[in-house]
Amino acid sequence: MSVRLFRYGILLVLGTFFLLPLFAMLEFSTRGGLEGGRDLSAWRAIGDDPQLVDAILTSLQLAVLTSVLMLVLLLPTMVWVHLRVPVLRRLVEFLCLLPLVIPAIVLVVGIAPLYSWVTYFLGDSSLTLTFVYVVLVLPYAFRALESGLSAMDLRTLSEAARSLGAGWGTVLLRVVLPGVRGAVLSAALLTVALVLGEFTLASLLNFPNLQVAVNLIGKRDAALSIAVSLAALLLAFGLLLALSIVGGRRRTSREVEPLAPTPAPATDGVRA
Repeated sequence: MSVRLFRYGILLVLGTFFLLPLFAMLEFSTRGGLEGGRDLSAWRAIGDDPQLVDAILTSLQLAVLTSVLMLVLLLPTMVWVHLRVPVLRRLVEFLCLLPLVIPAIVLVVGIAPLYSWVTYFLGDSSLTLTFVYVVLVLPYAFRALESGLSAMDLRTLSEAARSLGAGWGTVLLRVVLPGVRGAVLSAALLTVALVLGEFTLASLLNFPNLQVAVNLIGKRDAALSIAVSLAALLLAFGLLLALSIVGGRRRTSREVEPLAPTPAPATDGVRA
């Protein structure tokens, strides 16, 4: 009983620590000013500010493009390393985790000269941030995909599919991908959460995105900037909740019903 109360107490403390800032943001964004009461004008203004709407659409497009490019580059590479050159797994892991230890300002100093050529060939669109965002999400996406690939017998399944005449594209799409669907979803949602919350690189490279727009709006309308920040947080929480629900349904669907006992074959009685 005491252990259960201790657990509930820990959950209560953590829940308070987690939810209290969100309630404070909600209270501030709905504050009515000198008149008192509650006012939802800041929330209604989210769709009325063209600069903010453009920034939201840009960040959503960046999230989708980054997720797709990350999966196209990382998943086949990891499958190939697992199957063909497992000795390179540590090297690939080191390279993917390297962005964690490189400060953002150092990345900007190294990437800024390169982006002068990127903007020359592809234009100065904010969507070119996709390339640098793929580098940023590599550590989180690698861990998510690695856990999924390590949980399945990848070599046996791929060799069985190849022995039946399947090509490598079929192996990847119809054998590997269904087995790591949860890991792929986790990597994609982590990518979306990171892209929607990224500020430093976009600001230093002078590209507008959601967080840059929130920072600029905060200088003239603090309530609106808090409302947008809270909406972005709730969107990220909703994505994580959807991930947990989908993962729970997949685990439930994988439960195997117990097999009925096979009846013994009938045999003729032997007469003495």
